[in-house]
Amino acid sequence: MWCYRGGSISAEPRINDRIRVPEVRLVGPSGEQVGIVPLAKALELAQEYDLDLVEVAANARPPVCKLMDYGKFKYESAMKAREARKNQAHTVIKEMKLRPKIDPHDYDTKKGHVVRFLKQGDKVKITIMFRGREQSRPELGYRLLQRLAEDVQDLGFVESNPKQDGRNMIMVLGPHKKKTEAMAEAREAQAARKAERQGQPADAEAEDSVEEPVVEASAEEPAEA
Repeated sequence: MWCYRGGSISAEPRINDRIRVPEVRLVGPSGEQVGIVPLAKALELAQEYDLDLVEVAANARPPVCKLMDYGKFKYESAMKAREARKNQAHTVIKEMKLRPKIDPHDYDTKKGHVVRFLKQGDKVKITIMFRGREQSRPELGYRLLQRLAEDVQDLGFVESNPKQDGRNMIMVLGPHKKKTEAMAEAREAQAARKAERQGQPADAEAEDSVEEPVVEASAEEPAEA
């Protein structure tokens, strides 16, 4: 009698002589239904086709087994999982802090950061920080947020309208472009730059390119005296 004595349970399916049932429901190499056959017959067919007998539905009665090249199947599954992880995109919310009386140069600098974040497919939380008597002039912050939204409307949209949060006013901008699209475009652009330097076609470099790291730029204006 089998008993579990601790440790991890393997997620690997049973294959070939590890299968311990009198008969199986057999599926052929191309997905065709062979029917219910004795285990010995299924193993014989696996040897004849130079394939493995793999248990794909252990809880069925009888268990379902398929003839396949199990090594090739594992390799292809690992490659698919790797590609899925490579293209996986996590939602990131960047933050940019401004003062209601920000000077034009600082505004242009911070708008540039917002533009970069949106191009990368990230959301941006814009925070207007009020200090002292500025708290009695919320319209200053509202107008500044409206101005910023209009300046970047080609890249993003207002996902969360301006709202007061204590001494701050907050607005969230969402990108028009999905994160996965932005990542793909960044890889293509990097491959093109690399190919241009090396004098090679960009397509040959696209698959091996790695996305450049993103450094969040969030700076708080110094408080007024």
